Amino acid sequence: MGKEVSRLPNIKSAKKRVKVIATKTLQNRALNSALKTQLKKANSAIDSNAADKEAAVRAAFKKIDQAAAKGIIHKNNAAHKKSALDKKLHAGA
Repeated sequence: MGKEVSRLPNIKSAKKRVKVIATKTLQNRALNSALKTQLKKANSAIDSNAADKEAAVRAAFKKIDQAAAKGIIHKNNAAHKKSALDKKLHAGA
């Protein structure tokens, strides 16, 4: 689960926070991993000049927007990633 905690909380609400934070951390990791995977797919589709590269970029945009909405990445970082993908998509045109 990560770092070992030397002192565990005694208060009930603090114990709950530890559980909730662990759950949220797993959710955030999963979304971040999915985002990175989608970006790699979109980049490889653009590089290989695949027929469905627009669909791959749209899917990546959706994952980027979801991550920004959940606070996984900053909104400016999301805009930067989307702009870079769009620029790369339309570079050959």
